[in-house]
Amino acid sequence: MDTIIGYLNNMFGSLPKTEQMAMLKQELLGNMEEKYYELKHEGKSENEAVGIVISEFGNIDELVSELGLGEVRKEEGLSMLPMLDELAVEGFIAAKKRSGLLVGWGVGLIMLGAALLILISGLGENGFMGNVFSEDAMSMIGLIPLLLLLGPAIALFIYSGTKMEKYKYMESGFSLPYPLEAYIEQRQSAFAATYTLSLIMGVCLCVLSPIAIFVSSAFGDEYISYGVAVLLIIVAVAVFLFVYYGNIRGTYQRLLKTGDFSEEKQEEKKEEDRIVGAVAAIIWPLVTCVFLVSGFVFDQWEINWIVFPLTGILFGVFSSVYNMFKKKDAA
Repeated sequence: MDTIIGYLNNMFGSLPKTEQMAMLKQELLGNMEEKYYELKHEGKSENEAVGIVISEFGNIDELVSELGLGEVRKEEGLSMLPMLDELAVEGFIAAKKRSGLLVGWGVGLIMLGAALLILISGLGENGFMGNVFSEDAMSMIGLIPLLLLLGPAIALFIYSGTKMEKYKYMESGFSLPYPLEAYIEQRQSAFAATYTLSLIMGVCLCVLSPIAIFVSSAFGDEYISYGVAVLLIIVAVAVFLFVYYGNIRGTYQRLLKTGDFSEEKQEEKKEEDRIVGAVAAIIWPLVTCVFLVSGFVFDQWEINWIVFPLTGILFGVFSSVYNMFKKKDAA
């Protein structure tokens, strides 16, 4: 019933707040509630009952037309926006899931390539295949898997972007039929537990990943590079969880225009993304260079991993401070 009540609140949200509307809403709620419990008594599931009730009672356009309130929705500009149907919504959700999967795999391949580079270089330092390849040669060989994996990763990023091109029109705005909006809200609620679990798992993996370095260092300093390689692989799994499940969550928020995709936040977010994105484009490559140079040149693998969580924390502080000052200026 919560879904039906929420649907009714949305349906009447754009209509005049008059006594006539309040009485009509109450009457409609009573009819829908009666039908809902009738369907439940017949053995219908929660989703089936809600879907049938909304499809039978939920034609807002007919209601508006009967009451002569057609101009209300036009004033809000809804008639100027494309109306998404169920096929378009399902296609968008599926495309965003594929996009998150491809981007997640792309990031994972890059981090795997970096892990293999460090692993092979570590093997060279420890004299593995010393009779065949020198230490410098092993370091050069380590670049091969990195470059081989970098190509497919970039291809995945590009392919992911091209698959989303057909939905670019949604950035200019869209509207949803109320029954479809209620259905998406229901799916979002069902997904919330999965997203929370993925977030917890990703954070735990990031927090626990340095253990690989501590364990490897217990066998000697020459084994630290192996621990770094394992750390990168663990972090790659965590990043995949963040990217894939975060992308799905963002899909529901975009369709429902909530969270970061609410109309109030869109303009603020565009400016914030431009500034923060420009800073990130400079900072993270520099941090990666510091990590690699300090490792290969100064052999500081046991401590240089700290630059990533430290930069992440400082970057989060920068983003929060920037947001705070923007809101203060706006006030």
